[in-house]
Parts: sequence; C-alpha cells; structure tokens
Amino acid sequence: MAKEIKFSLVYRDMWQSSGKYQPRVDQLEKIAPVIIAMGCFDRIETNGGAFEQVNLMYGENPNKAVRAWTKPFNQAGIQTHMLERALNGLRMYGVPADVRRLMPKVKKAQGVDIMRSFCGLNDPRNLELSVVAAKEAGMISQAALSITHSPIHTVEYYMGIVDRLVEFGADEICLKDMAGVGRPATLGRLVKEIKTKHPHIVVQYHGHTGPGLSMASTLMVAQAGADVIDCAMEPLSWGMVHPDVISVQAMLKDAGFQVKDINMDAYMEARKLTQEFIDDFLGLYIDPGNRISTSLLVGCGLPGGMMGSMMSDLKGVHGAINMALKKSGKPEMSFEELTVQLFQEVEHIWPLLGYPPLVTPFSQYTKNIAVMNLLSMAQGKPRFSQIDKDSWSMILGRAGKLPGPLAPEIVELAKSQGMEFYTGIPQEAYPDALPEYIKEMEQNGWDRGQDDEELFELAMHDRQYRDYKSGLAKERFHKEVEKLRIEKGGKAQAEAPSGEGALNYISQKYPDATPLVATATGRLLWEVRFDDTSTPPAPGTEVKEGAAVANIESSYAIVPLAALKGGKVIDTCAKQGQMVKKGDVVGWIA
Repeated sequence: MAKEIKFSLVYRDMWQSSGKYQPRVDQLEKIAPVIIAMGCFDRIETNGGAFEQVNLMYGENPNKAVRAWTKPFNQAGIQTHMLERALNGLRMYGVPADVRRLMPKVKKAQGVDIMRSFCGLNDPRNLELSVVAAKEAGMISQAALSITHSPIHTVEYYMGIVDRLVEFGADEICLKDMAGVGRPATLGRLVKEIKTKHPHIVVQYHGHTGPGLSMASTLMVAQAGADVIDCAMEPLSWGMVHPDVISVQAMLKDAGFQVKDINMDAYMEARKLTQEFIDDFLGLYIDPGNRISTSLLVGCGLPGGMMGSMMSDLKGVHGAINMALKKSGKPEMSFEELTVQLFQEVEHIWPLLGYPPLVTPFSQYTKNIAVMNLLSMAQGKPRFSQIDKDSWSMILGRAGKLPGPLAPEIVELAKSQGMEFYTGIPQEAYPDALPEYIKEMEQNGWDRGQDDEELFELAMHDRQYRDYKSGLAKERFHKEVEKLRIEKGGKAQAEAPSGEGALNYISQKYPDATPLVATATGRLLWEVRFDDTSTPPAPGTEVKEGAAVANIESSYAIVPLAALKGGKVIDTCAKQGQMVKKGDVVGWIA
C-alpha cells in the first residue's frame, strides 16, 4: 500500500514571511470553515511566534483569538500546531523557566495540539524544557532542527541533536528549513537516518521557497520517509514563503504517494478571502519583493521570513552609505548593488560568527552586524565597529552554544571591550518571574484569565500587554494604518523628513554631519526615560561616541540608539513616541 503523506497549512507563517501583521480574529473565523472545506489538510499552524504579539499590537486579545481560531479545527478533527522559540518562547529574548512551563498548559487549554519548539542555535539545553513541559501539559512535542548548510551542519551533526531530543521525550521531529537552503539529497539522508534509528518518530518538513530548492527537498524527504509536509496557498505561496499545496499534492501523487484530494472550489474561496484580507490593511505591510525568489539566498542563507525587514533596513541606510561614499570620493551604489553587497557580507561574516543557523532571532543579529559593517566600511571604519548588545549576547554564548568556533578577531574584539564569554546553561540567566507578574495583576485589578492565560500573556509580552490594556496599542495601530494609507495613496508625505532627500539637505548644510540611525523598528524614546515627556536633545547638546541618546521600544526589546561618533547635535527629525523603522535617520551630529 502506498505511503500516505499528510499536509499542514502554515497559515500563520504565510503572513509572517510576507509582511508584518496577521489577520484579525474576525478574518480568521471567516476563513477557517473554508480551509476545512478544502479537505486536504490534516494539520494547520494556528499560532505562536509573532502571532500573539501582533494581536496585542493592534489592540486585540490574543487569547480570545487563539481560542476562536483553533475551535473549528478542533471540531473538524484537524490538528493545530504552534511555533515557539525554546529559550525565547514567543518573543526574541530569554523567557523565565516558570513562564515557559506555563505556556503549554495555557496553549493546550486553548485548543492547540502540537507545540513545535526550535532553538535557533540547535542547543539541546534550550530545547529540553520545551519538550518536557509540552509533554506534561498533554501536548504533542515536536522538536525542530534549524536547518542550514555549512561544513559543520552535517547529517551526523543533526543526528546527534535528534538523539538528545528523543531522549528528552519528543514525539516528532520537524526539519525547519527556514531559508530553504537545505540541500535536497542531504535532507533526504537525514530523514532516512531519523526513520531508521527512531522509526516511531513522526517527521515533518518545513521548507521556504526563497532560493528554489524546497520542491526538490519535499520530494526527497517524502521518499526517505517523511510523514507531513508544510504547504502554503495562493496568493501568499512561493516567493519567500512556502510551496503551494496544489503543486506539492500533484508532485507527490505522481510519485506514487497517497495524498488527499483538494476541493478546488474551497481553495479558490480561501484564496479570495486571503486577498480580501490583503486589500483590507495587511497589504500595507507586505513588501512586493517577498513575492520573488532569488538564488542569491543559496550563498547567504537568509530566511524568507526576514526579507521584508531587511529590505526596509537597507532602504534606511542606503542614503547614509552613499553620503559616506560621496564624502570619500567613492562612487555611490544603487539599491540593487547594495542588496547584493549585503548578501555577500552575510556570507562573509557568518563563519566568523560561529555559523549560527540564520533563523529568528540569530538571522536578525547576523543581518544587523552585516548592515552596520557596510555602513562602517563606507565611513572608512573597520568591520565590527558597531555591534548591538543582542548580537553580542549571541556571540558571548548567553543564548546558547554556537555550532562552530568564533574567529580569533571576534574573540579578541570581545576581550578588548572587557566582555566575558558565558559557559553556563542559558536558562539560568532568567530567574522565575510569575510571582512579580501576579502581583502586578493584583495591583491593577486585572483578571488572570481562564486557565491563567492573561497572566501568561503579560509575562510573555509585558510591554505590549500593558499597552493593550491601556488602549494605547489600538490607538497607535489605527494611526499607523491611516498614515500608511495616506502615504501609499500619495496624498501626503511622512510626518518627519527622512530618507535621501533629508540626507542631501543636511549633507549640503553640514558636510561633516553623521546621521543618528534608528537601530530597530519601534517607538522612539529620546534620552533614556521611557515615557512621553522626554524631548529630543536640543541643538548644541554634546554627545559622546557610543553614548545612548535614545531608546527604541521594539516588538522584542528596548534597543539603545547610540551615537556613531562624538560631537554636537545639529538637528533631529523625529518626535518623542514616533514610530520609526530600522535604518531611519532621526537626527544628525557634527
């Protein structure tokens, strides 16, 4: 009898890889029965990762959203799965152990069947708590391998991790090929090894289509014994996202596998609804470039899910780099030339940084270092002149053990700055925190929620949760959408001068000026006070090189904005509390 291959619709990741936001709960409830009617999915990815942060950011209760979204699939017998980042939980930085243990209890009660857990560094120490806690909560534990391609990331390397995950009690293994750079034959050998050594383990393959290898990989892993394949659907399939279920089903059926038929009427209806959601407001945040695949990703290994933010970063620093090149008498670069140079820079520094798999958040850290290297080199400074604190955390081992050795120059740089390498267990750096959050809820008169779900949300996303409770998040989101609609419609320009026009103006008036560049996307908070009373530094204010003149409240952390050189502030172009994008120029120093 032919082997059956099941399909999972990665509806959350489809949006994550395309733009910034996910559909609202009313939209999710509208499309759920149509997805069920398609008849081809045994699983659907419903939540996790950025999903619940996004709910909070536009003033929607994430717990109500997850319960409403999973309910129809539970009733239809379709398994639901979530994505979490082990040590980092549902955010971009470390989570206390008691909060991590609470998460699967809450998610199981909300109707989520499977907890897919990955560590971006493939450090089993970070994954053990996820596996154990998921099992204790009655969930299926699916432990993920962050797939990449390097001299270190061999089948033997991954099997060493698989053995530990099975020892912890994992029920399933996911090959999380987040950049789609896993080589098909190697992935096939890996699946065969898993199935030979651990035949009871279910294997699921998740491959993005960015560099174009994932369809071949899908066929190879299926022939090697994989059980479930992650798929997308139009109008968000392909490009930087995932293969479309229609193509995957046709390919596997022709190869002799047993696969479910697709109700095409329902498929077209789901396609239509998804487009409606894009036309409503979600399309405002989708970069058209994410619809395009590129073989350049084979070399740098950057994941599809961060292409939108990376392009935004590059656009932000493009003018600053060209201004620096112009000052030194060098030819300016087009945006396309800069993009290729960034890919090459990532490829160059990746081995020097110990080959961290380029998945959230380590893809962002590596990309951040590469972007700042391009700016530093354009200004005549050496590589690694500017490394943010989160990237240092990765380098120093606070997030887990890097797969490979650091280059001697990186080690020496750390020592020269008085930094110490961390060799302990990463989780131990994050003490239990639930008692403090319980105290805060009691003081505010906030209900802990059904199955402690509101307590969990505060503990996992405390800043965003507070803004949600105050109504500030919803107000900010509506203003953001309205501004984007105006800008995209060509009826008005941005609130503050930015981009190349502003840079040209300043460069003519102050030829020696150095821009203050936003180090993250989020809310700008001048100075170091975290309220709306702080004001931009007045012209003439003395600033020391490397000093933090502002902070940016991003979706994952408070990120300092440091001066790239010492001098006096000559102008600022962003207000206190204004939303800025990473790479935006917010002021100048000369």
